[in-house]
Amino acid sequence: MPASKAKTLSSLFRSAIKSKTSSSSPLHSPAGNAALEHIVPSLDTSSPTASISSISKSSVLPTLRLEAASDSEESTKQLSKEISSILCGGASIRSSGTDDKKSLKEVLNIPWFSSLSHNNISVNRKEVARERKQKWIFKSTQVNRFNRLITMCGQKLGTETAVQVFDRLGRETGPKEYNALIGLYIERARTSNDEDIALDQIHKAFRIFESMRERGFKLEEETYGPLLMYLIDMGMAEEFHFFCVVIGKENPSSLSRLGYYEMLLWLGVNNEEKICELCNYIAVDDGGEKSNLRENYLLALCESDRKKELLQVLEIVDITKLSPPNFVANIFKSLGRLLLESFAEKFLFAFKTCDCEAENISNFIFSYVVSIPNLAVEDVISKFKDFHVKLEVTPSSSSYKELITYCCYSLKVHAALDVVDEMCEVGMTLSIEVLDSILHASEESYDFNLVHRIYSVICHHGLKPTNETFRSMISLCVKMKDFDGAYGMLKDLEKMDLRPTSSMYNAIMAGYFREKNTYGVLMVLKQMKLADVKPDSQTFSYLISNCDREEDIIKYYEELQRFGVQATKQIFMALINAYATCGQFEKAKQVVSDKGIPVKYLNEIKSVLVSALASHGQMSDALDIYEEVKQAGYSLVPKAVIHLIEHLQSDGELSRLLQLFKELKDLDYWVEGCCRIILYCVRYKHLSYAVDLLKQLKDKFCDDELAIEVLFDEVFSLIGESESAHLQIGLDLLRVIKDEFCLPPSRKCLDFLLSACVNAKDLHRSRLVWKEYHAAGLPYNVLSFLRMYQALLASGDHKSAKIMLNKIPKDDPHVLSVIKAFQRNYIVSNSADGKKRKKKKKEMEG
Repeated sequence: MPASKAKTLSSLFRSAIKSKTSSSSPLHSPAGNAALEHIVPSLDTSSPTASISSISKSSVLPTLRLEAASDSEESTKQLSKEISSILCGGASIRSSGTDDKKSLKEVLNIPWFSSLSHNNISVNRKEVARERKQKWIFKSTQVNRFNRLITMCGQKLGTETAVQVFDRLGRETGPKEYNALIGLYIERARTSNDEDIALDQIHKAFRIFESMRERGFKLEEETYGPLLMYLIDMGMAEEFHFFCVVIGKENPSSLSRLGYYEMLLWLGVNNEEKICELCNYIAVDDGGEKSNLRENYLLALCESDRKKELLQVLEIVDITKLSPPNFVANIFKSLGRLLLESFAEKFLFAFKTCDCEAENISNFIFSYVVSIPNLAVEDVISKFKDFHVKLEVTPSSSSYKELITYCCYSLKVHAALDVVDEMCEVGMTLSIEVLDSILHASEESYDFNLVHRIYSVICHHGLKPTNETFRSMISLCVKMKDFDGAYGMLKDLEKMDLRPTSSMYNAIMAGYFREKNTYGVLMVLKQMKLADVKPDSQTFSYLISNCDREEDIIKYYEELQRFGVQATKQIFMALINAYATCGQFEKAKQVVSDKGIPVKYLNEIKSVLVSALASHGQMSDALDIYEEVKQAGYSLVPKAVIHLIEHLQSDGELSRLLQLFKELKDLDYWVEGCCRIILYCVRYKHLSYAVDLLKQLKDKFCDDELAIEVLFDEVFSLIGESESAHLQIGLDLLRVIKDEFCLPPSRKCLDFLLSACVNAKDLHRSRLVWKEYHAAGLPYNVLSFLRMYQALLASGDHKSAKIMLNKIPKDDPHVLSVIKAFQRNYIVSNSADGKKRKKKKKEMEG
């Protein structure tokens, strides 16, 4: 937020606070000032700010708009309806007026699960459990789901109503609920460009904050941290002081932690005097209770990467006396970011001398080496080893695991496996979870062949793999088309005392479907039957989605029922895609009308329908459903929006494309949508819109020049492959990049433009683009010489082409073959054109 806006917001916020507080009572009692003198020593504490205790408890929260709690049937129905709408995802998304008889029941003419019976209740539970596991794996499910529920309640009902809703449900509103609501308000304030809206959101957060105090809840960091960070980011020092005093009085144990935020505040506003004051405070070690405060000041200083101040403090402070180890690790991370290797080595030896635990020293080494900027993974590992040798310390198991995780995150799977080998050589225990992370990285990096090496480690060291480990390994074998290897792993399951699962067979089936190998799919089904493994919903979703005949869809659905498999979200999506593939678009649309679909999945399933219709040329129907979803107050999933943008490519659709573009919030989808619309603008010569979108791309990736270059190259690639009519807009975009964005064009950008000149047979523009290489500081290479030679030949300038030919190195046989191809194509073509012109001229003269 600009400084002027922050200043205005600060002024408005102070007015709002004062309107809720009494101006007659000073906030700081002598005792309060004494307790806080080291937390906010640099703030003016003499101003008569209001006392929190003077706020009327009855006026903190406004009157809620829900009806008063009563036993009336109408009130109960109203509350129940609102809660059901939230928890189920909003039933209003269903189209009003839809004829229930036109349901999927009629489409397939088979019975649906109108209710659960004793026979399928356990099946339903298993399906739900499987979906939950897939969605929430490696996450704290309870916390994440609860926060999502609170956010949804706050968005749909308002926070005050949400609080009352939870009370009336029999659950007392606690810190988790309040923290989630405060977080929601702060996020809204951050994303708003309107000062009044931002003020309103923070004022509401303050009121929730107040309500927590009045209900006797302890103000922990989970509550005050996000609020203080917002004030720090806005540079609102006076408001920061106000909250620190309130927090310190309510929770004296938080005083040392508030020091961390205070240092961040002065660093954020670049108040050198206050920063120096706090650094001096860190340096004076008088022991006692203030040591925790010093550590928090130092932690914030380390995160800021202010080299000068950090070195001054570290010259004085004995960091071997700091605790806990994670504080010290942050110091080493800062030393790594600042490239202070001599200091890192000095402190590591100090820890070695003071008999620090070897495991902690090893972890400090890891923290340092992985924080060094622009260091290749292989060099990180090398430096990690060198420090351990120099200090005569054995790498700890935890630092080894962290190093493997770092390699996996960087998708350097070979390096991760080398570290695994080292762990095994020194006799350290290896967990199957570590190998699971390497399997995941192998899939992400397309290093599928490493699955055999990973499996060898498992077998050699007698590790106990899980079913998921085997499924991942089978999937990797399938992705490199090693079906024999996949089946071989299935046979080895018995040796590991494991049984095959449907998910393992599903992985093989998916591979055969990708290869269009129907016989292979049938063999998988046969093997499942022989192994007595029942197909699950994923099995049937694969089978149904790959059907190209309506009778096959019905057959597999009947099989699904016979096995007692519950129709899940994936099944409904598969039905839509299958019907669309068969050209049965009306039946595909009827799928979303069935009452058997859980309401919470309906929006996602409608998004699949939009994608399927758009992909099969039914744009009018796809757009109608998009408008229906939008009018119901919902949004399509980003992938469906991308499908609409991708297939909405006729002239005159720019305004609709820009409307769709506004729907995209996720960064990856936003970038994809932006690029697609830029290409549309280039195709139909909408220069001003293309430039505006390019500016948005540049602003979004202002700190990533490589990303900007790649995105711009993608735009110019279309120009290079397009008709000659697009050459001028390409040159206009080149001018914008140079003059307005102040960026040099990339080599690929100019290569594509030169290709466009070839297509246009435009000699003048070819020469202009050729000069741009030199202006951009790009030396001519073999490819650029070849392209210019081609451009000169195409435009008929054989004399200049001959000169250019002499500059092309001819020691590569491939280059010679390209030259000969150009000559056959253009010299013969130009000669034929010349003969035709002469013949026509002669006929006219005759």
